[in-house]
Order: sequence, then structure tokens, then C-alpha cells
Amino acid sequence: MIKAILVDDEVHCLETLSILLEEHCPEVQVLDRYTSAKAALKGIEVLSPDLVFLDIEMPSMNGFELLEHFREIPFAVIFTTSYDQYAIKAIHFSALEYLLKPIGPKDLVAAVQKLQAQKNRPSQEQFQLLFGQVLHRGGDFAKMAVPTLEGFELVDIGEIVRCEAADNYTHIHLKNKSKVIACRSLKEIEVQLKDFPAFLRIHHSHLVNLNQVTRYVRGEGGYVVMMDGNVVNVSRSRKEVLLKKFF
Repeated sequence: MIKAILVDDEVHCLETLSILLEEHCPEVQVLDRYTSAKAALKGIEVLSPDLVFLDIEMPSMNGFELLEHFREIPFAVIFTTSYDQYAIKAIHFSALEYLLKPIGPKDLVAAVQKLQAQKNRPSQEQFQLLFGQVLHRGGDFAKMAVPTLEGFELVDIGEIVRCEAADNYTHIHLKNKSKVIACRSLKEIEVQLKDFPAFLRIHHSHLVNLNQVTRYVRGEGGYVVMMDGNVVNVSRSRKEVLLKKFF
């Protein structure tokens, strides 16, 4: 059983999330609900939850500021938020979980299942990466957190050559010929990198760093040769998009 608390300044959001958890996530036990971050801090101290569903936008103290009160965060977090492009981008790069309001049952179940599949709680380094970007508007992202079976790795975005789908996992190939196996689908990695124009999905199983392409060979879809020597096929549907990037 996962012991959880819910934090949101909107009562109707708390009620809706409580109902969704009861109906679709019976493994989650809701210990309490709070309409302010200050009240939640006291509740966390008393109840020691395994998981906190945390609204980002709240008056007086927002969700990120609540987390900064902890020297080490002893629980998992699923953020809940209305659309905030910058916050969501930062959460993605930190390999943390979020739910976009209004929350749907399918997304809720998927987020809970991801947390259950992880061997370890999110690390303090992940939260520090998040704080550095969201609270202090740290500018461009140089690294992203990649969740793995053991925890996560910080990967320098400029070092990525290509990302290759492997069922529900993604193999991230780096310039030094090593690879990181991410516990994320290629689609999820693509979302993380969507604001970086050098990365392009050229095949259903491949996302490549165009800065690492040395040659394109024509054909039905053709193929590209990467700097690491690997050949990656280009699907017919993506051929025109690829060529427009170069011409």
C-alpha cells in the first residue's frame, strides 16, 4: 500500500483526485488532504507519506517552495498543474512525474505505475536540477535526468548522438560510444528534447542529433550515417522533413 497525501489550494481538485484514486488506484491510501503548503508541511512531518500529489501553483507558498523546506526529500512526488510550459519542461528534464489538470484516470494510473516500477525514490540531485531551473530560471538546459532501472543519470544533451527505441525503453547512444538505457519510451524522450531543434525523429524507432549526421544517402526513405559510424534508416514519411533541415 502506498501512503499518500494530496496538496492543492482548490478543494474541488482535491475531491476529484481523491475519487479518481479510490476508483482507479486502490493501492494508494490517501492519508489526508491539504489546501495550503504550510499545512501540508506539518502533515508530512506527522504522517510520513510515501507519495505526495503536489499542486504547483498555490498562494503564499507554491509546491516547489514547499519542497525546498526539506534538506532531503523522503517521499516521491507527482506534481499536479495547469499548463505551465516552463515548469513542465523542467519537470521532464528532472525525470520527475506530473499530471496535467484536469487529471484523467488513464494518466493517473500511468503515473502511479511508473513510481511503483522504480526501485528507488527520486534523488535529491533530481530535485536540485528542478529547483535550479524553475525557481531560479536557470536558462538553457545543458543536461537532462534520464530515469534508469537503478535510479537516474544526468546526461549532457550535447553528447547525445541518437536515441533508439527498445519496446518501452530507449537506448541513448553517446559520443563516447557508451549508452544509457532509459526507462522511458522514445516518445517520452522526444518530448523531453522537443525544444532542441537539432533532435529529429527520422524513423519510428530513431531520434537523432542532426549535429552528429555526417552523410545522407538517397533511397525510398534513404539513410543517414552518424559520426559514430552507425547507419540509421529514414522513413518515407520523415524524408522531406529531414531534407528541409539541411536545405
